[in-house]
Order: sequence, then C-alpha cells, then structure tokens
Amino acid sequence: MIGLTPGRLRRIVVLGAHCDDIAIGAGGTLLTLARPGLRVDALISSGGGTEREEEERSALAAFCPGADLDVTVLKTPDGRLPAHWDEVKNALEDLRSRTDPDLILAPRTGDAHQDHRGLAELVPTAFRGHLTLGYEIVKWDGDLETPTAYVPLRDELAGRKVELLQRHYASQRHRPWYDSEAFLGLARIRGIECQARYAEGFHVQKMRLQLEG
Repeated sequence: MIGLTPGRLRRIVVLGAHCDDIAIGAGGTLLTLARPGLRVDALISSGGGTEREEEERSALAAFCPGADLDVTVLKTPDGRLPAHWDEVKNALEDLRSRTDPDLILAPRTGDAHQDHRGLAELVPTAFRGHLTLGYEIVKWDGDLETPTAYVPLRDELAGRKVELLQRHYASQRHRPWYDSEAFLGLARIRGIECQARYAEGFHVQKMRLQLEG
C-alpha cells in the first residue's frame, strides 16, 4: 500500500450537511488528529436551533478532545439545501475569511443525497486551493464507491467512534441503518482495502504532491 505522511496539521475545517454527518464519515479521523493546539472549525448546514444542534456540539467536543473547536450550525431545512444555496455559500465564504486550513473534511461530490452533494459542490467555490477529503456516509441509497484515500484507525479508535456515535446521537437510533454493525463493518472493509484492521475511506478530486526535498 502506497502511503504519504503529511507534516503537522495546525488547522482543519470539517463540513457537514446534517448533524452527525461529520462524525459518521470522519469521526475516526478526527479522533486520530485531535490534540491540544489543533484548531477545528466545523460548519453544519442544517439542524440549528433543534435538539440535533445540541447533539452535534456535544458529539464534536467528544470527537475533538483537546482541540480548539468552533462549531456553527445553520438553520436551513433538512433536504432543502439546493433551495438555500446562497445562505450556505455565504456561510462558507465567511468561514474562509476566518481560516486558512491545512485540510478540509467534507461530503463527497458523488453522494446520492442532494444536501451532501450540494455542500460538496460548494466547497471548492470558497476553498479553492485546499486539500479536501470527501468522506462517505453509509445509508440506504447504496451509493458507496471505492475510495481513493484511506486513514487507518487503531482498534481502540474505531471502537471509540462507534461508541460516541451511539451515545451522542439519540435522535438517530431509530433509523434501521444506524447501528454499530454498519459503522464498524464499513470500517473493517476499508481497513482490508488499505492493509489495516480498520480505516475510513475518502475521495480526493485534486491533490498537489510536492516531493522535492
């Protein structure tokens, strides 16, 4: 398996269309990266002012222990992001004016859900020169594809991710796909694909490699 080890990350941006998207798609990666001195700016485009916002703030604090975390949750309706394009675009532009991240974690452009896909398409309009890893979200649409990048997860972090998902997002437990087997099962498959026990998969559309030195 070919791997590249980046330098120290100082600032990252994490984006989600819904509260729990970030944790489902990249929770293990956040647990891997989290440390004192890391700045994490999170923007979620729906769920503001509801119980889901409370869940999200609590969950992201647990997924980013020790990090300097800032969370913004917009109030656009679930399932209506295309109709609120300007509001989400403005929020992304505002975030860009406040940070210059080393890495962005966001939905992938091939996601079947219009909110996920719409947010993914907006990311490069605000963050044009930044490395963006598009995370995947398991759901009934069956839209998973083979990732182009992987983040291996230690056994304890894979287990921790699943534990935190179940603990913090009580409003989602009724969904038939929202269970530990689904989350850990996908992590095991992605681990097999990158010669690890567990992993999270990501999609990269454009990346610059500076190999000199």
